[in-house]
Amino acid sequence: MRNYFLGGVAALALSIGAVAYANQPAFSPKSDTYEMLELFGDVVALVKQNYVVEVDDKKLIEAALQGMLSSLDPHSNYLSADDFTDLQERTKGAYGGIGLEVQSEDGAVKVVTPMDDTPAMKAGIQSGDFITAIDGTSILGMRLNEAVSKMKGTPETDLTLTIYREGKDEPFDVKLKREIINVKSVKARMEGAYGYLRISNFNENTARESYEALSDLRTKNPQMKGLILDLRNNPGGLLDQSVGVADLFLEGGEVVSQRGRKPDDITRYQAHKGDIMNGKPIVVLTNPGTASAAEIVAGALQDHKRASTVGLTTFGKGSVQSVINLGENRAVKMTIARYYTPSGRSIQKTGIEPDLEVAQSRDQAKVIANRAYSFSEADYKNALDADEGKKRQEAHVVSEVPPDSYDVKTGDFQLARAIDVLNYGGDVKMAAAHPRGLKLAMSDLVDTPSERFAGKTKAGPAKPAPAAAPNTATASSSSSSSSSAQPK
Repeated sequence: MRNYFLGGVAALALSIGAVAYANQPAFSPKSDTYEMLELFGDVVALVKQNYVVEVDDKKLIEAALQGMLSSLDPHSNYLSADDFTDLQERTKGAYGGIGLEVQSEDGAVKVVTPMDDTPAMKAGIQSGDFITAIDGTSILGMRLNEAVSKMKGTPETDLTLTIYREGKDEPFDVKLKREIINVKSVKARMEGAYGYLRISNFNENTARESYEALSDLRTKNPQMKGLILDLRNNPGGLLDQSVGVADLFLEGGEVVSQRGRKPDDITRYQAHKGDIMNGKPIVVLTNPGTASAAEIVAGALQDHKRASTVGLTTFGKGSVQSVINLGENRAVKMTIARYYTPSGRSIQKTGIEPDLEVAQSRDQAKVIANRAYSFSEADYKNALDADEGKKRQEAHVVSEVPPDSYDVKTGDFQLARAIDVLNYGGDVKMAAAHPRGLKLAMSDLVDTPSERFAGKTKAGPAKPAPAAAPNTATASSSSSSSSSAQPK
């Protein structure tokens, strides 16, 4: 039985995998389980007999199944016939839609990332945006799959999304036209003397596409000195494809292991001999949108000291899901294991911290310092616990932000710093010792209350903070560089 690693977020296009089968449990008539099932039957009967309008038995039971599984953790779900069909369609890598990776948060649909070269990206929809209405109809409180279905549709048809964005006073509408979304997960180009490989998700073709793209790039550029592997905003996908991509750069050893409930329930995935880059330096770019299968690749290359990691801490989705076919085109997607990096790290809730922490913009650094809104596995109320009591890094000052003179609209500061690391032969400590960006003080990043809130609280005025010692604000800020947090 092959278990596939499923991405950490629901998606409009995410190739996710195969089917596993499980035996049905037997219940003793005297067991608590049997009594609770009897109670469930009584409640269903009461609803059918007394609810103010007639109810659909099928919808009622499916809602109960959905609630049961989603209460376990954020990534376990019951898949109705429509949902399962939708999942199977998405594995084909093409559909009619707008190209968004989304998840549910606080009753709204939150954008994980717009996919490359899709209507959503062209329209300027951003990671972290909330979709509150579709074609003027509110979707607040709607099931995520229903909202996703409304965004999909026949190519060349129009739809309007109402977007709420942090920092904007009012929601605004975005008009889009659906297209055929072909989920090509790999792009490659040269960045000066270095190759650049962008992987947007892990579908059933990703490892092959990565190999072909790199082979072609190396053939056309035989003097290529290193590689940037961009996994930012990659929500994950198939386990075997993430193993295949990591295998391209390793000379052997473990890529990842998955461990289930029982101590001996361990599956290990190994790399084969043969590094497509022949030992040339590699930098992996990550951010909070780097999740699940993408974290497997980043963690494997970091643990084997095959690559340096630049950017921000990853999402922290360290669990494995299996799709179990129930027949009649219905299925259960259920968490069956945690995964561990080669050094034995579980990154569940914590994520992978970069070796060189770099924000893309001052606004992004401000979010991390303020925790005005969160964007990680740790923010799910029912997420699996982190391993051994570990916690995700708290609000802090990012080690580097772009200087004031840097145009963040046209430039890619994280990419620029990745190139700096490669210019030092992959030595992240050398790059960190020669920062191109700024290290700000917390006071430069934390929001202060607006004047419009003056007198709007029953509490007395806040006590002023002790004055800082002269010329120490930057040096005493509370950031800790990720380059010392992970072994290299």
